[in-house]
Amino acid sequence: MHEECGVFGIWTQDRRKIAWKVYSGLYALQHRGQESCGIAVSCDGVFRHQKENGLVGEVFDSRRLEQLGEGNIAVGHVRYSTTGGKSHSNIQPIVIRHMKGNLALCHNGNLVNAGALRMQHELNGGIYHGTTDTETIIYTIVSERLRTASTEEAVHRAMIKLQGAYSCVLMTATKLIAFRDPCGFRPLCWGQTPAGDCVVASESCALDAVGAALIRDIEPGEILVIGEEGVISDRRLCGNAPSLCVFEYIYFARPDSVIEGAPVHLTRLRAGRFLAGEDPVDADVVVGVPDSGIDAALGYAQESGIPYGVGFLKNKYIGRSFIAPSQELRETAVRIKLNVIRDSVAGKRVVLIDDSIVRGTTSGRIVRLLREAGAKEVHMRISSPPFRHPCYFGTDVDSRENLIACRLPSADAIAEEIGADSLAFLSVQAAHRLTGEACSFCDGCFSGRYPIPIPEDQGKSKFEQPLPTAYKKQHISCH
Repeated sequence: MHEECGVFGIWTQDRRKIAWKVYSGLYALQHRGQESCGIAVSCDGVFRHQKENGLVGEVFDSRRLEQLGEGNIAVGHVRYSTTGGKSHSNIQPIVIRHMKGNLALCHNGNLVNAGALRMQHELNGGIYHGTTDTETIIYTIVSERLRTASTEEAVHRAMIKLQGAYSCVLMTATKLIAFRDPCGFRPLCWGQTPAGDCVVASESCALDAVGAALIRDIEPGEILVIGEEGVISDRRLCGNAPSLCVFEYIYFARPDSVIEGAPVHLTRLRAGRFLAGEDPVDADVVVGVPDSGIDAALGYAQESGIPYGVGFLKNKYIGRSFIAPSQELRETAVRIKLNVIRDSVAGKRVVLIDDSIVRGTTSGRIVRLLREAGAKEVHMRISSPPFRHPCYFGTDVDSRENLIACRLPSADAIAEEIGADSLAFLSVQAAHRLTGEACSFCDGCFSGRYPIPIPEDQGKSKFEQPLPTAYKKQHISCH
């Protein structure tokens, strides 16, 4: 399971080490995207940028960071491609040199009307270099900029046309502009350093990395403009019920981040407690699948009274470079990535906690590893509801024919396929209480109910089939 990307932006009076600060922020956001990364720096309107496929530490060294030079504004991006390919043209930031001024945009999310907007731009003479939604966003802003007095007003007018998920940072010659879609599908927050630097990031952990204190989340529909005049908020498009992706709490975000006032670590503990209450089992030990299953396993152990045990050692060096082209090597990859600590599980009834099951292949291998290590029983508990529907807003959910919860009729049937003695998922109702109170989240990949209408052609392009009529009846307008 992958998320599209992470964004970072900074406005500072200290021009000397601005690229290094973005580098630090992107390192903290590396979990949100491991395919490519990039940084753009503005020095009084002169833009320099570097971007490449690879991890932050692979792409940027001292020489490249020094080449970016000094500046007062900078933006950065880490990417995992859910739309568009892996070509260099799709790596962000997207930098535009325009008669109204240079722009650099970083975007997290997916639009549902990108195709229609792209067609309009191309019919009007626009030339695309890549295949991402991000180009559509920046071209929409540019087209509106020709009819407005400021870039921030162009952003406002563009947001009225954009449909879907977008948490963005936009750099102009003089300003850093952050904006978030009216539903707030993807997180975005801002903070300040003691020296007065203003920082915007997908998660608060990136603020911590540069010594900035979290001030607040940017509201759904809000435009935040940072410049010489200070920080100015435009809330004309705010007011809709928030629809943050619930999987941010379950899996995507780092446990040390705070999103919408809720510490992610505590929400995952709560998910484990809810699981223990909804689906108890007699067992001897609770273990979590590293890394995202650990917090929920602790919560399950606390609520159930079953001791928590360290069941796996994760090889932190395997990374993205381990290529497994055959089934045999994929089996080997799981063994290299995770190794069972036999003394924790041998002869015991094990509760195995993980954040999700997508295809079921990895879960089956992990269950098999536990049995080979001597586990007497393996009862799997999942800290999210089952995936049954596509995501159109930036999560890489597989096709229906590959989703095990669509292919098999029940949790018992899935348990049999993966070799577990029992299996249970977190309920959708419990997922809406992860922050400690009933909250409005987007749970479309679990329930099939989406906060905004999904165009018919978007349904076809996602899984090469039209969106079922039953889903369309459940749409709730966000505009």
